[in-house]
This record gives sequence, structure tokens and C-alpha cells, in this order.
Amino acid sequence: MRYVSFTRPDGKASFGRLDGQTVYDLGGAHASLKAAIAADALASLADGEAFALDAVKLLPVIPDPDKILCVGLNYATHVAETGREQKEHPAIFTRYADSLIAEGDAMVRPPESVRFDYEGEVAIVIGKKGRRIAPENAWDHIAGYAPFNDGSIRDWQRHNIQFTPGKTWPGTGGFGPALVTPDEIADLGAQRVQTRLNGELVQDQPISDMIWDIPTIIAYCSTFTDLNPGDVIATGTPGGVGDKRKPALYMKAGDVVEISVGVIGTLTNPVIDEV
Repeated sequence: MRYVSFTRPDGKASFGRLDGQTVYDLGGAHASLKAAIAADALASLADGEAFALDAVKLLPVIPDPDKILCVGLNYATHVAETGREQKEHPAIFTRYADSLIAEGDAMVRPPESVRFDYEGEVAIVIGKKGRRIAPENAWDHIAGYAPFNDGSIRDWQRHNIQFTPGKTWPGTGGFGPALVTPDEIADLGAQRVQTRLNGELVQDQPISDMIWDIPTIIAYCSTFTDLNPGDVIATGTPGGVGDKRKPALYMKAGDVVEISVGVIGTLTNPVIDEV
């Protein structure tokens, strides 16, 4: 199944099942997609009113996550291009929910930066609460997956050793278009994380190339914090980021950036300058 959060033509926020170019409203008994996941209710919800996809306004897959955890330096190609040393444990930083944008929304470059960079990733949405989740049980805690663009303000990211000031600006976290349930994906590791900037392929690696695989990430993160339904984990970006190219390749107003993750789908966002 594929699920989306969206605003109906009447302006009411809801969520629903996406089937091709049609969205079936599932809202009513549950306030949001996150709430329905928490109630373990998605599979039992009956289709409601049908809308053409182009008649609704998509929202970030989970508009209101309690946590967004991001994994840094999770592909050897990205570690190498940054010149960093591979560590024993994952690098984890956070992003705020109000930085998220949906499919089709504009990524916003702030006036404080000329180094606005893309980072194509696959995001996990947690489906079942857990703490100290064993790696072998991690798959049972996943509601689904979605493409993610961890848009990065590189100037501010490097003000100090902490990543956060460059990683959570408003309008920089692309998340969508849909939550894709695990049963839709025959071989997750074979899905390629691909980024295209104005049609040019700039990142391209399979999920299987991750240094820390998804069960390891979930086990690690759930050790230091509770993972709750609707929490989001962005799993890291492959090599090929704009900041490390020669010459550097940054996003600017008028650009279009696409993040594709195999059968999971493609997230497309234009780029604008903040005004």
C-alpha cells in the first residue's frame, strides 16, 4: 500500500490511500496518518471519498513526527569524499518537523547561504513503539519508507562540530510523496538512491551499500531514545553531494531536484530563494 497525507479540496487536512492518480480519504476515525499507524489501524480502514491526485495538496508523509533522526556518513563513498574517518558508531543528528516540505513544494535557500546542497536518502517511518530493539526484530517496527531530501545549508553546518545548524532550516527537508509499506518492496537493498539536479544524475547507490544497515540503525537509535509510531529516520546519503564536487554544485533558484528510491518512488521539488 501507499499512503499520503494531504489537504482536501475543502481545506481540511487528512490522509489516505494512493492508488495511481487517485487518493482515497481514510480520515475520520483517526486525526492523522501518524495516529492511524499508532493505532495499528491502516490495514482495516475502508476507502472513503475519492479525489484525483491533482485535486489535493500533498503534505509531508508524516507532517507531525515526534522525532526526526538523521544518520550521517552512512555510505563509504560519502565518508571518503568528506575526508572523514569512518567511526565505530553511526553519526546521528536531528531535524525539526517544521523544516519538512512535501512533494512539489519548493526547497527554500535562505539569504544567509550560497551553499545549499542536496542529500538524497531513504527515510524509515516507525510503525510500532520500541526501546532497545534487537536488530533481528527491527523490521517489525517499520511502517514503511519514503524518499527524503536532507537539504543542507553547508555554510552553517560547518560553523562548529555539530551538524544541526545547517540541517533544519525551514523549507529544506523534502519528504514524500508517499509512505510505501514493506510488502510493496521485494528487495529493499537493491533499490537505488538516486538524485538528479536539473535532470543530471548526481547520486546513485543501492541501499545495500549502507555502512550501518537498517536493523543496526533502528537498534542503535532505540537504545538512546524511545522510537514511537510516526517517528522518522533518514538513513544517510550516498557520495556525490554538491559540496564535494569540483567545481562545487549547489542548488539555486530555478533548479529542480529529484530524489528517486527505486520502487519506493520519486520526490520532486523546485528550488527558490527565500524572500
